[in-house]
Amino acid sequence: MTTQSTRISQIIAPQRLRRRRAVFYSSVLLVTSLATWFMADLLWRDDGIKGLEWPLLILFVILFAQIAVGFVTALLGFYVINRGGDRQCITRSVNWDEDTPLASTAIVMPVFNEDVSRVFEGLRVIYRSLQETKKLENFDFFILSDSNQPNQWIQEEIAWVELCKQVNGFGRIFYRKRRHQINKKAGNVADFLRRWGKRYRYMVVLDADSIMSGEAIVKLVAMMEKNPQAGLIQTAPRLVYGESLYARLQQFANRLYSPIFLAGLNYWQQHEGNYWGHNAIIRVQPFMDHCALPDLPGREPFGGRILSHDFVEAALIRKAGWQVWLAHDIEGTYEEGPPTLIDSAKRDRRWCQGNMQHAWLIAVRGFRPANRIHLLMGVMAYVSSPLWLLFLVLSTIHVFNQVLDPAKHGSFEDYTSAFGYYLKVPEAFILFLFTLLLLFLPKAVSLIRVLQDKNEAERFGGRGPVAVSAILETALSVLLAPIHMLFNSRFVFSTLLGQGVSWVTQRRGAEDGTDWREAILTHGGQTVFGLVWGVSSFILLPVFFWWLSPVLAGLLLAIPLSIMLSKESLGRQARRMGLLLTPEETQPPYELRRLTQNLAECYKHMRPIETLRSDYGLLQAVLDPYINAVHVSMLRQRRPSEESRDWFSLLRHRLLSEGPEQLTSKEKLALLLDAESMICLHEELWRHPGASLADWWRLAMRQYNVLTAAPITALYR
Repeated sequence: MTTQSTRISQIIAPQRLRRRRAVFYSSVLLVTSLATWFMADLLWRDDGIKGLEWPLLILFVILFAQIAVGFVTALLGFYVINRGGDRQCITRSVNWDEDTPLASTAIVMPVFNEDVSRVFEGLRVIYRSLQETKKLENFDFFILSDSNQPNQWIQEEIAWVELCKQVNGFGRIFYRKRRHQINKKAGNVADFLRRWGKRYRYMVVLDADSIMSGEAIVKLVAMMEKNPQAGLIQTAPRLVYGESLYARLQQFANRLYSPIFLAGLNYWQQHEGNYWGHNAIIRVQPFMDHCALPDLPGREPFGGRILSHDFVEAALIRKAGWQVWLAHDIEGTYEEGPPTLIDSAKRDRRWCQGNMQHAWLIAVRGFRPANRIHLLMGVMAYVSSPLWLLFLVLSTIHVFNQVLDPAKHGSFEDYTSAFGYYLKVPEAFILFLFTLLLLFLPKAVSLIRVLQDKNEAERFGGRGPVAVSAILETALSVLLAPIHMLFNSRFVFSTLLGQGVSWVTQRRGAEDGTDWREAILTHGGQTVFGLVWGVSSFILLPVFFWWLSPVLAGLLLAIPLSIMLSKESLGRQARRMGLLLTPEETQPPYELRRLTQNLAECYKHMRPIETLRSDYGLLQAVLDPYINAVHVSMLRQRRPSEESRDWFSLLRHRLLSEGPEQLTSKEKLALLLDAESMICLHEELWRHPGASLADWWRLAMRQYNVLTAAPITALYR
């Protein structure tokens, strides 16, 4: 072990880690106990706790404990940052003035029907950034495609070849298309490891929208080299490229508030951190040895393949004795967020099923306590929503019972104003203020921290704009909270009822935003629920209605709010006004500037005619001799049966005589996977007289010279 790695091992001595965790858990217990005492006193004051009051108290304890965890984590993070950082952070194990030798590292990017231009321009930026560090010889790149759209597949192949030609990346940038999409992203990475894993000591896992600077990647490898017991180091990606108002809200909140939460998280978890699935470096051999994912008992959605694999892989590698760290202070790591509220909900639907599966694994033998906490927190991230909904509904029923039965519960004549109840029962007002303190103090502290540093405030657009932005974000987050509550409640109930989810591509851009039809279909039930709840509350007890108003307002405004937040025009207007700015916008790093410039140039040239657009990739693979040769060279040569040969012959005839629109996506994929068919199609297309070809192919051949006059890389990056 090196001197630096020995120093890390001494810092994370068990007794010191136990003290940190004792502070964390004791603080959570203290805060929760104090709030529980107030709540129990409120419920007890009439004639003891009974009936609905018992489930209300139990739900309150569970839910308030979750709030306390976030509050204490933020408070500890603020303490760490104010004292100049954490000396026990993994990044301090390396002397950055030294030139640390690096080991062979694979940079892997699984993709599934993603924007080809965004994927390959992102890789180009990462490749060039690594090249400028003079450490490129230690890295290989792998694009691991599970795309199941024929057009997409060919575009990816073209983009890969052209990228390799332009950066001289042959032998260093590799493209692999799986024939069968087994076990989604986890299966894609597992397949890569079976084939090529033993060639590399480390792998850096990226998402299709990930960007990492070469310096950040080199630092991750250096930290792994200096810490031989580290099995995984997770970075904290910053959200970037948000155009819609919703995306800009999310990336502003991520950038302003996350530093104290991440610092607090690292304070108590240390070398028993978590894995978030991307923008992380992994030691390959222990990952291959110990992180094979088991099938869960039963069928989906609770059984079968594990969807949210990252939490489980972190637990498995810790179970084997390897360390998992959070390098929260590493700069130069970025990702994109969903552009609209509805897209965010669609992503949460997938995550909900995966996290709910973790309920099977919390009590697995051999898992570390910290990993059990991570799994539990993942489950509670979604289960807390129906619990909050149940708590609010039971509270409403409890209040209605008191109003409808004054002889039993006492008169409510004194509660005619919004403050009447709290003047009579001051403990309720204290509990209300205490809850608000826990919810909003971390945001206030984060804002104050930025405002105290003029240079830091300027990175957010200035002290005035960042303060206004924080107020705007807080107000909108209050309105969005009940909408997310109902979304997640529905997702949890759907999972419990056995409804699984399919693997779909995440939308990266908002385009024209959410239309009224989509918003009404998605949020209509939420609005009706809020309307019925609000009207009944106002009729029976107006004071209760006003205290429910923050929840009701979000539900009643769900439809127009969803539409408004999806608009890129409003996002651009906010940027022009200096609102919701982040340091990555005011002082963009070199990698993001380069990617923005490349994408703007790329999209400017993407103008294949509309009639050919849907099957333009297939057109290229059949018509263009160069692309046909590239595609065929990447296929496995197989010997189909006579029956299969006849079927392929019929498909080829239909494709040329009827056009690609008459074939299904599966039939097109079958032809693209058969090397013999692709060779025959190319020859037959150029040999057949025009009268025997479909109109689509005659148009394609007429436009061929025009389309190929523009550089292929400008059409599809």
